[in-house]
Amino acid sequence: MDVVLLNTAGGITGGDQFTFSGHLARDTTLTLTTQACERAYKAQPNQTGQIRNRLRVEVGARLNWLPQETILFNGSALDRRLSIDLDPGASLLMVEPLVFGRPAMGEVLTDVRFRDRIEVRRGGSPLFIDAMSLAGNVQAHLNKPFIANGAGAMALVVLVAKDAERHLATLRETLPETGGVSLLQQDVLVLRLLAEDDFTLRKTLLPVLRALHGGDLPRCWMI
Repeated sequence: MDVVLLNTAGGITGGDQFTFSGHLARDTTLTLTTQACERAYKAQPNQTGQIRNRLRVEVGARLNWLPQETILFNGSALDRRLSIDLDPGASLLMVEPLVFGRPAMGEVLTDVRFRDRIEVRRGGSPLFIDAMSLAGNVQAHLNKPFIANGAGAMALVVLVAKDAERHLATLRETLPETGGVSLLQQDVLVLRLLAEDDFTLRKTLLPVLRALHGGDLPRCWMI
């Protein structure tokens, strides 16, 4: 089953608070996506927007968490957290794409506050935990050659599945130099990808997601 979440679409700003929770019953499959990119707009001083997403996946169930990109605007302040609790025997495919500003409009991220934390647990124990904190002149930080070398977009992909290992060799052959993939465990695959812009990111990301998803993506993901 595919479900399209009605995210803010019009944008989130300081003081906004959004929470979503979901529960997948045993032996079910659910793909969750969004109808549009999320936008983090300029916030007022001392105000931070919040997004909290929490999901529980029971034994034998498969969750595909496939939101479209989050776009950070200059002056934005966003605190975002994603928590996914897997029962033993549950499967997960998740992606979190992030876009730094709007280059077509000449926007430069000189004043941004962004905190992001992703926690995936299995049977109550940590399986994958990732955190990011950006503040101030993000563009200057991203321009550093050993940080992002000027990239304007990035994505994190995590696959938890019995057959995760079989995708490793193919992904390593097909990913560009700005991407990397590895196994944390035999059934836990993690991929990171940098790109010049959102369009370039999608050109690489879409075939990766199709392969890991095992079929077509929701129609709203199509370019």
